[in-house]
Amino acid sequence: MRPLPGEPALRRTGPLRLYLRSRALPGALAALVCTAAIGACAARWLESLPDFDHTARLPVVVFGPLLAAAAIGTGLYTPSDELDRTAVRPWWPRRLVHLLAPTALAAVLFALAVPGHAEAFGPPAAVRNTLGLTGVTAGAAALLGARLSWLPPAFFVGTVYLAAPSPPEGAARWWAWVMQPGPQTGAWTVALGALAAGSGLYAWRGARRTTAES
Repeated sequence: MRPLPGEPALRRTGPLRLYLRSRALPGALAALVCTAAIGACAARWLESLPDFDHTARLPVVVFGPLLAAAAIGTGLYTPSDELDRTAVRPWWPRRLVHLLAPTALAAVLFALAVPGHAEAFGPPAAVRNTLGLTGVTAGAAALLGARLSWLPPAFFVGTVYLAAPSPPEGAARWWAWVMQPGPQTGAWTVALGALAAGSGLYAWRGARRTTAES
């Protein structure tokens, strides 16, 4: 029996590598690592300033995770959603691993990028914002497509960063959760809720296929 056209190449490449390349994941992971490295450099530069206090690292723990979530969102691209929906095996476990694996990597990288000060804007705040904003991005990918998945979290973060009181009090403790110090229970509740909702929606539907991605 003669091999099908392209079959030797498929065997050499391997299905996992083909999957990663088809979803543009290598580039997304490279952008993720670069974002964490830039965040680490910015955090250390801020700490070296003479008038440094804990709130000086707020831009790092807010905008760093936002950029990381945007990088993860670009990797949620699905080149063949019709085939995914008609596959014999359900795709939602693969989608969930596809999302949660780089999310876990991003959380670890940003925990290392801003060490210390767990009670203020240190690793807990960075990890919380990474998880929550990735959940928002995953939900946006399911509704708007991977290419536009960065828009809702960017609009949310920009609005909250400009409008939230300092420190957030009352209802702002919930809607301005990205601006809260690390151990705040309400902020963690909202962030984990966003991660669960966004991950569930993406695992169920996958990223929406848009005209630009056709």
